[in-house]
Amino acid sequence: MFSPALVGHQDLRERLRARVQAGRIRGSLLFAGPEGLGKRRVALELAQRELCFRRSACGQCEGCRLFQGEDLPFELPNLLRIAPEGKAGVIRIDQVREGLDSAGQARFSRGVIEWASLAPPPGCHRWILLEEAHRLNEASANLLLKTLEEPPAGAHFILVTHRPEALLPTLRSRCERIPFLPLSEAEVWEVARRHGWTEADRPRWAALAEGSLRFLEPEAFRRAEAQVEAWLALLAGVPFAEAAGPLLPEKEAALAQGEQLRQPLELLLRLLADLARVRAGRPPALAPWAAALSGLAAGGRDFRPAQEAALEALRHLPRNLAAEPLLREVALALGRA
Repeated sequence: MFSPALVGHQDLRERLRARVQAGRIRGSLLFAGPEGLGKRRVALELAQRELCFRRSACGQCEGCRLFQGEDLPFELPNLLRIAPEGKAGVIRIDQVREGLDSAGQARFSRGVIEWASLAPPPGCHRWILLEEAHRLNEASANLLLKTLEEPPAGAHFILVTHRPEALLPTLRSRCERIPFLPLSEAEVWEVARRHGWTEADRPRWAALAEGSLRFLEPEAFRRAEAQVEAWLALLAGVPFAEAAGPLLPEKEAALAQGEQLRQPLELLLRLLADLARVRAGRPPALAPWAAALSGLAAGGRDFRPAQEAALEALRHLPRNLAAEPLLREVALALGRA
């Protein structure tokens, strides 16, 4: 009935399957929830099940093989994928209107709106998947508005995002919101084991993952781990120049520096929330760092200025401000705490 490669969200997936079969699925859906929960994979399963020879997303037949591998095509018989492109990581109007990539090359045969209006293959719907939909720029979002409000018969748009607040309100209002909750630790660890993680890694990995699969790649996990250690050092009074290296964006990364800064700032907010938990006599969520947190929480420091500085920095990220001055400002607030 379900793809064996996909873990979790069983009740939600069953409800979606039943609604599709009964013809009660809305034309525009918003899959929203924290990063790394498998929202995109659940969306793909809806299309995969239709092309599966067993109609179950079995993962073994020729139909399912179309959905396997790292280089998933942008266009399949019943699926069109739109994803952010370029250093800025945005979904541009050319992608929506003409199906072109950032170099002007055709990603798929026609524009999104025209593709959605074609008759679907027999026994199928037309699924249009917008990955990281919060990266739609204003022009591309406005172009989609009318179609999202009244999609063609048999066509369904699925907007996938971990930042629904960054979408235009007019887009959100045209979609039925499907909320995704964090996975259980047992579920995320089942997937982590498949990717080679060992029990020795489990305490820190599971604490940082927070019910998600964001850190399956060792490099991503080690970077997040180093960022936690860097914030703890800054909270303990280590100079910015000595501790801040892991917090700074990587110059050669494909992701824009503003987006690279989002993770360390969110980790800082998690640490500050844990300091409040420790002071209230409760265990921290980042339990492997409990000893360091307990030491920092023992004093009478007021961490509210640091929290406000981190939230303010997150609000300014879309402006793509210089990374080091922004982080220094947050570090100064830590020193004032």
